[in-house]
Amino acid sequence: MNISSTEVLKALESIRPFLQADSGDVELIEISQDGIVKVKLTGACSACPMSIMTLRAGIERALMRDIPAIRRVEAVSL
Repeated sequence: MNISSTEVLKALESIRPFLQADSGDVELIEISQDGIVKVKLTGACSACPMSIMTLRAGIERALMRDIPAIRRVEAVSL
């Protein structure tokens, strides 16, 4: 499975304005060979109690809609 970072970044750009409206953002960290995309939530999103909902209902849904090869999106903290 080969998911390009360019297509993931393009999909992230489509949801970035919604995150930035609440003083948050998202960074692409890694794309694994088995279709798992790792992202880092930044700004207000990094400490928000609703961040798991943002990740699943917002980020993951948008990425999987645009790129069907993605199996899951995980948040990491660095």
